[in-house]
Amino acid sequence: MFGLSVPHLLILAVVVLVLFGRGRISEMMGDFGKGIKSFKQGMAEGEEVKPQAPASQIPPPPPASQATLNGETVVDSAQNPKP
Repeated sequence: MFGLSVPHLLILAVVVLVLFGRGRISEMMGDFGKGIKSFKQGMAEGEEVKPQAPASQIPPPPPASQATLNGETVVDSAQNPKP
């Protein structure tokens, strides 16, 4: 894809090491590892089962001839003809 061979990667690694130094690179990798660990902990907390409301607290759905739109109940008059 990029055409990078082993010698090219070694030269690139040496240049990065010269520019940043060994201490700075290990510090960045440590910060990177802490970020991944924090991300995994956040994902694990998000996967915890949340308690569900009891069935008695859940309101029943509206009848088929009614619908709720923006908090207002809309009645379909075609479904309920007047006698």
